[in-house]
Amino acid sequence: MSEEKYPPINVLNVVRGFANPSLRHHITPYRFETRKGEKHRIAQIRQVHRERVGKGFHYHYVVKTDSARYFHLVFDTSTISWKMVQEVDEMLFFNE
Repeated sequence: MSEEKYPPINVLNVVRGFANPSLRHHITPYRFETRKGEKHRIAQIRQVHRERVGKGFHYHYVVKTDSARYFHLVFDTSTISWKMVQEVDEMLFFNE
């Protein structure tokens, strides 16, 4: 993933080591910070999927922040880093 196109972000997350009903996802992001200094607390994880890329995986998350903004974030297991793909418009959620 290109750093210009998909800027790196800092993410506070939990990695689940064993099954626990309070942690639905293997990797659960809680808040993130952009290079511009914007800080966002994640209020809800709206969508998650995993895809194999080379020998690793990309975990894709569409999250809703506490300020009702939506972001597509990706965790890359090959580089152990988070990237922001884009800010998403709420109108793209047709299934609700």
